[in-house]
Amino acid sequence: MDATTQIKNNLISRIRDSKDLSFLKALQTIFDSSEKGLYQLSSEQESSISIGRNQIENGQFSTNESVISEMKEWLKEK
Repeated sequence: MDATTQIKNNLISRIRDSKDLSFLKALQTIFDSSEKGLYQLSSEQESSISIGRNQIENGQFSTNESVISEMKEWLKEK
């Protein structure tokens, strides 16, 4: 068992056995804040993602292959 798995199992066991509500709430806060930091987007970013998803749903996109092909053709003309 590697060190990461050992630490996870130890934490899981300690959390499961804990009766200390303050401790558990503190852990919850740590997990919540670390997850928000990873995925916190500005309203402009969220809007851009939404627009992009709508475009994909409506078939308004180009495949990687077609873009590469177009660029090769464009470069030949230069």
